[in-house]
Amino acid sequence: MELYAFHLMPYPNIDPKVREKYSSAWVVYPNSEYDPVLGQQLYGEYLDQLAFADTIGFDAVVVNEHHQNAYGLMPSPNIMAAALIDRTQNAKIAILGNGIALRDNPLRVAEEVAMLDVMSGGRVLSGFVRGIGAEYHSMGLDPTRSRSRFFEAHDLIVKAWTEPGPFSWDGENYQFRYVNVWPRPLQQPHPPILVPSQGSAETLKWGAQHRYPLVCTFVPMERLKQFYDRYRQYASEDFGYEAGPEQFGFTSIVYVHPDGEEAAAAEIEPHIRYFKERAFTLPLPTFFPPGYTAPESYKTRIEIARELAASGGPTLTAGEPLIGSPEQIGERLEKNLAACGAGTLMAQFQVGDMPHDKVMRSMELFGSEVMPYLSRNTVVS
Repeated sequence: MELYAFHLMPYPNIDPKVREKYSSAWVVYPNSEYDPVLGQQLYGEYLDQLAFADTIGFDAVVVNEHHQNAYGLMPSPNIMAAALIDRTQNAKIAILGNGIALRDNPLRVAEEVAMLDVMSGGRVLSGFVRGIGAEYHSMGLDPTRSRSRFFEAHDLIVKAWTEPGPFSWDGENYQFRYVNVWPRPLQQPHPPILVPSQGSAETLKWGAQHRYPLVCTFVPMERLKQFYDRYRQYASEDFGYEAGPEQFGFTSIVYVHPDGEEAAAAEIEPHIRYFKERAFTLPLPTFFPPGYTAPESYKTRIEIARELAASGGPTLTAGEPLIGSPEQIGERLEKNLAACGAGTLMAQFQVGDMPHDKVMRSMELFGSEVMPYLSRNTVVS
């Protein structure tokens, strides 16, 4: 089992009537609503939370990329990764991930991740994502070219990391006379690559082909099992290997309270409601614009959207909720990982507008009581 500390770095003062006034907290939500003074405070607190995860023994701290929204204040995950290098000592720094299909020059990603890997002493995990559909509205890009750009950008970056330069690149989407990345990454042949996904068949097959670990965010347990099983099927039938638990991870909110589930649920409920009703106000056409995904995958996404709408919004936990006493959380975490055959939990301690003191108290209890429980009952790396 591996434990990652996952963070969205949300904005906590989204207008309560964001849905009625603007339809979404993404793309069209006015940036006049952002207070830079509060933003400075938030970045300090959020980085402190991730640094504390390293202190209490998490295997990795996780940052990610989103644009023009109040849901997650990290348009550049590489800047956040750089800020975490000197704040952490042992944890890997997982960038989940760079939206390489959003870049007109993927070599910048190759350079920056190589720099981060060298500066951190080889602690970078490099996630590659296409970027959700909303990013294509924000960046003014054609979503029908998303997957083609993603696959080519990946191939270019990996070649830039692993083959001596200079060499030329003449692709469908990118052309470079000179590819000669300085510096080279410390980890050889390159930093480990992870694939965050919402379960599209194309991404699952591509990830299985490259044997990249698959990490899913905000996916219900039954869907999670389907995605993992499909990945395993591709791995076995198409690529000749058996995918083990180390290939799979998922995100779940975690809130630890000494008085158990009822007290924990009462404290976290308003922050979950904030997340669902304000931060995640993302209409489906914005989330998945036409051409962004193949018809089969779009059909699956529509089905999931309907399931989530019927259940009150996005799923913030896969399986039994990790909200309760340390023992309750330890037991449920083991059950959830076993239920889907995953080996990695990406624990999200901060959700919505949850204040810093609540986050830190929960993390302290996780470190002092849940992690010892897990070490007694299973193997924690």
